[in-house]
Amino acid sequence: MPHHDLVIIGSGSGNSLLTPELEGLDVAIVEKGTFGGTCLNVGCIPTKMFVLPADRVVEADDAHRLGVAFDPPHVDWPAIRDRVFGRIDPISRGGEDYRRGQDDVTLYRTRARFTGPRALLLDTGEELTAERVVVAAGSRAVGLAVDGLTGVDPDRGVHTSDTVMRMDTLPPRMIVVGGGFVACEMAHVFSSLGVRVTQVQRSARLLMAEEQEISQRYTDVAREHYDVRLGTKVTTAERVGDAWRLTTEGPDGGTDHLEAEVVLLAVGRRPNTDLLDAAAGGLETHPDGRLVVDAQQRTSVPKVWALGDISSEHQLKHVANGDARIVAHNLAVDLGRVAGPPREQDDRPVPHAVFGHPQVASFGPTAEQLRSDGTEFVSYTQKVGDVAYGWALEDTTGLLTVHAAPDGRLLAAHMVGPQASSIIQPLVQAASFGQHAHDVARGQYWIHPALAEVVENALLGLPLEG
Repeated sequence: MPHHDLVIIGSGSGNSLLTPELEGLDVAIVEKGTFGGTCLNVGCIPTKMFVLPADRVVEADDAHRLGVAFDPPHVDWPAIRDRVFGRIDPISRGGEDYRRGQDDVTLYRTRARFTGPRALLLDTGEELTAERVVVAAGSRAVGLAVDGLTGVDPDRGVHTSDTVMRMDTLPPRMIVVGGGFVACEMAHVFSSLGVRVTQVQRSARLLMAEEQEISQRYTDVAREHYDVRLGTKVTTAERVGDAWRLTTEGPDGGTDHLEAEVVLLAVGRRPNTDLLDAAAGGLETHPDGRLVVDAQQRTSVPKVWALGDISSEHQLKHVANGDARIVAHNLAVDLGRVAGPPREQDDRPVPHAVFGHPQVASFGPTAEQLRSDGTEFVSYTQKVGDVAYGWALEDTTGLLTVHAAPDGRLLAAHMVGPQASSIIQPLVQAASFGQHAHDVARGQYWIHPALAEVVENALLGLPLEG
């Protein structure tokens, strides 16, 4: 029975744990899926690489407002797909080859499940034990509780984000089930590339977790580009020839039938704790399946840490990477290789973005959440179309809303509009370092007439004390 100093389950952010401070340890990495994890292979990176050509198509279509017209685009799907995976697949293979070539690292290309504290059984039948374990096994896309749509089946046209980007050809029609960030990004990609998309969302708006006005703006723009069915759920599905026929129930209780060659299930993700048999390892879980960890990323079992989607409420790569930095340091402390106390999570703002059309980005609570919590706050909303670069863009939908405490501390920011994921970053920085809103606005020059003036004007518009 092999015994290792450290076993890492998962090769995404878990792969970054092996810092120089841990050099010389007998390490095992257990990974059944594609080496490199979700973000590299089926998540953040490839999806945004697909978003870029989709954005170009939409921008070309919108250019008529600027007095410029283009012929309808020619979409070469194989070229788009192969550009993405021609870049990504070698990175995955290279990362795996690198780990295989290290004398102190053993790579097990299989699945592991716990049989006891720091004891694992591999699908190969081999058993492992370890002095320390880091669980970084991520999450997976889930299906619907509808016959035919319970899981991925690419050969019959049922996809998740794990498979849809590698299709051989673009289908004429696609039904996207879901209204969160994956669903909205993929609906944008495929509708822009010429697929007739119908998006089915149970709630009254897309991106329901966002500030209400942001969510509504995004929904309104989406409905201009493709068919959006709100307040609608899928009740049955059947394969009819080369297409799927989905029966849906609308907000008024009426039924409808939708047909498409491809169904994309984007209805959420599940932590992989069930596949690991976490309970057998003594690992405590939340009701939603996430591993319980403390501020140091320690689980309920001594010398077992966890990071990323398997333990975090934020399914975000930048959060997983932050978790990994904490765990790597704390492993080194536990081993006596670095001095000082263990590191802990702090209360810094956690931003996120949706790379649909238009982009959405935010951090912090919504106005509704602030009111519900009884938090005193002030707000200001700046329209993108009211700054000079917004005039150049002829923007009619973008806006930035900032929430702050009356004393000037930034609490939250929510934006929909061009390059929202980048424009919001100065506000993330200001909130992270406790800067006063008006100091940020007046303590530096803002390039005129850059789009960042949206941030400057929003900060100056806050009705603060003093």
